[in-house]
Amino acid sequence: MTKDIKALISQMTLEEKAGLCSGKDFWNLKGIERLGIPSIMVTDGPHGLRKQKMGADHLGLFDSVPATCFPSAAGMASSWDRHLIHKVGIALGEECQAEDVAVLLGPGANIKRSPLCGRNFEYFSEDPYLSSEMAANHIKGVQSQGVGTSLKHFAANNQEHRRMSTDAIVDERTFREIYLASFEGAVKQSQPWTVMCSYNKVNGEFASENNYLLNDILKEEWGFEGFVVSDWGAVNERDVALANGLELEMPASKGIGENKVIEAVQNGTLSVEKLDAAVERILRIIFKAIEEKKENATYDQEAHHQLARETARESMVLLKNENNILPLKKEGSFAVIGEFAKAPRYQGGGSSHIIPTKLENIVEEIEKSAGSEANVTYAQGYYRDQDTIDEALIEEAKEVASQADTVILFAGLPDRYESEGYDRVHLHIPENQKLLIEAVAEVNPNIVVVLSNGAPIEMPWLDKVKGLLEGYLGGQALGGAIADILFGDANPSGKLAETFPKQLSDNPSYLFFPGEGDKVEYREGIFVGYRYYDTKHVEPLFPFGYGLSYTSFEYSNLRVSANKINDSETLSVTVDVKNTGAVTGKEVVQLYVKDVESSVSRPQKELKGFEKVELQPGEVKEITFTLDKRSFAYYNTEIKDWHVESGEFELLVGKSSKEVVLTEKVTVESMTDIPLLVHRNTTVGDLLANPKVAPLAKELLGKAQEGSPFAAASEEEGEFSEMMEAMMKYMPLRALSNFSDGNLTEEKLQDMIQQLNDVQKNTVVN
Repeated sequence: MTKDIKALISQMTLEEKAGLCSGKDFWNLKGIERLGIPSIMVTDGPHGLRKQKMGADHLGLFDSVPATCFPSAAGMASSWDRHLIHKVGIALGEECQAEDVAVLLGPGANIKRSPLCGRNFEYFSEDPYLSSEMAANHIKGVQSQGVGTSLKHFAANNQEHRRMSTDAIVDERTFREIYLASFEGAVKQSQPWTVMCSYNKVNGEFASENNYLLNDILKEEWGFEGFVVSDWGAVNERDVALANGLELEMPASKGIGENKVIEAVQNGTLSVEKLDAAVERILRIIFKAIEEKKENATYDQEAHHQLARETARESMVLLKNENNILPLKKEGSFAVIGEFAKAPRYQGGGSSHIIPTKLENIVEEIEKSAGSEANVTYAQGYYRDQDTIDEALIEEAKEVASQADTVILFAGLPDRYESEGYDRVHLHIPENQKLLIEAVAEVNPNIVVVLSNGAPIEMPWLDKVKGLLEGYLGGQALGGAIADILFGDANPSGKLAETFPKQLSDNPSYLFFPGEGDKVEYREGIFVGYRYYDTKHVEPLFPFGYGLSYTSFEYSNLRVSANKINDSETLSVTVDVKNTGAVTGKEVVQLYVKDVESSVSRPQKELKGFEKVELQPGEVKEITFTLDKRSFAYYNTEIKDWHVESGEFELLVGKSSKEVVLTEKVTVESMTDIPLLVHRNTTVGDLLANPKVAPLAKELLGKAQEGSPFAAASEEEGEFSEMMEAMMKYMPLRALSNFSDGNLTEEKLQDMIQQLNDVQKNTVVN
């Protein structure tokens, strides 16, 4: 196929080549009929297909074809279930085949830097490892059906505020360890057919024109084989973008982009070779889509609906269960309160908004699950489309609640509070919902709150309720999933993929989000999410990885394949997990790694492994994780590579980032020799801390300091000796001459520096 593609390119005119690098319209790529190159369709849909109907609005926002609406990424990541998200990907791929869609635009792997980002519901996590694992398995599932994906939005697109012009200023280590790492694993594991660049600038250059980002890292370093497509309208200068790694501009620019490419080739600022390479990447995907197209494809809508229900169940997180109020008994009286119970918030707003094949009624599903022995009543409580406090609705809700054994109250964030295009400015739910919870609590203490929201909220009312179920945006089958969990037909097993802070100001990006003017500085660095809360000892409302169950689990017998390895070897970590409760349940076993002593600032712990396991009552299963170099490494900006510092590391196995139940230590030896460039301002302490230099350094320093106050101090004990030793540790070599009693001349200092540098090359000068 490569030879055929090159032959096709050789037959194209300059205009045809340039034309292929821009869209045909809003959703379709161009074809060239005379050369047998077809047009293919791409469309939105990380959690469901959003394909425009013929003749509908050009965005497809209001009249798209019906498709299965699965939970959004914020929920799916809370399942921590690679296999489940792969199954969802397969279903999405089947629906794309049935609708003749070649590439599904998703998933979104951007990091949740701030809980305020309006599009957080569409992203997986604050943790790059969890995010990349979820994205990789989503991509594998979709692409197993012969449908491409578009991993987005690459990169450092972590806010909606001024998203098309803002410049994200991120230091290299933070960029690598957090924001790029969220994409890296997905690219390397699953090879998405396309990657979508983001709107924003990254360190001064638009992502669409960023050669370092698109070529050096994505294609050369990570080995990405597909093409880069712009987010819709993200191209700044089309010819510059193409020269720097952006193959496809979307949507159609009405000839503007093509003309800039043509002119650039004609005036010599863009080479024909670069244009040909871009066309080749695009054609490979076009023909791949045609080859893998399944004729007369269909899918089972009901089976997909049931998968959506299963996914919603697995994604929901039980956050509070005081006095074991849940699961509810299928008897007595229940007051269902809140308009979300009849007009649910089940998906996010913006480009991912789809038309579901059907939508379950939550109240009806609760009535079904509660059974004939129970009595279910309903009160609206508030207007979901406004914040106005309606006293009559609140009084009605209180009356209904006062006559019920248990209240199931639905609350959360309306569509208008979070969407693509803008960020939130606070973490509150609407005031009318907050007052409703407080009012109902006055007449009934047995309240279970079910939340519908795409991101964390503050909960000043938390102590007034006994049960709390985080439903996120649960998709079209959320009603049945909620009922399944409330009445114990399913055991909750979700765990938070993000930290819920007690208040907005606790978030590490609080002072720097969303930036000033067209610049946002990521000053919190690598300390994002739990990396900050755990290291700074800031108590969250609910920690990363947290979630309750109707059963209990016991961890034991933590063991490692070796107590000492080098960083070129892998380490197996094994733990036994037992269901010590009375019902079947699933547990997410989490493995974190801590560098005990590091020369650079590192988080208290970092997630490096997880596994979701199902256990019958009394059953024990063995879980094994494999750790490699990256599990222990940080990104060293001097050597521009991942580096492990020799020393001890703690392996922390737990139920959340806060609840670590087993620990083990291992020693890892670095196989990477990082030379210490010795110069006049190198400190004595740095020399003595370097094992390759230290022996010679001690000898030379001893000679240089004969007769000096430091030499005399080293012979003594007590506070004076400790003070002199501390002064020496951070003293640059150039300053030694001031305290050397004339022994260390400038010539001798330069000779010392030369010897210390030479010893690292095994060419010591005598």
